[in-house]
Amino acid sequence: MEKIEKEWRGGVFLCTARTSFEADIFESKLKSEDIPCVKRYRGASNFLEIAMGANTTFPIDIYVPESTLEDARNVIEPIPLDDCEEIDFEDEFEDEDDGNY
Repeated sequence: MEKIEKEWRGGVFLCTARTSFEADIFESKLKSEDIPCVKRYRGASNFLEIAMGANTTFPIDIYVPESTLEDARNVIEPIPLDDCEEIDFEDEFEDEDDGNY
């Protein structure tokens, strides 16, 4: 069942973060792509983040402007690590090693 996209402060629902750390990562990634976002705190999550420095109890909803919704979905789409190319760092540094540190 798909979650209904409710408007909030001129934005539409993008996703829900489980912790304040996860919400900060989403916010940072979206802002790096020039996509504004707003975090909507549930329950006491905003208080917990202020008082304790982090929130791991209540979820945080992320909202973006409707015109950027598709781009925002693409930005936060997870990439499976199995699909990533493996890099052999030792070979890369052996070629550049001149003995100076």
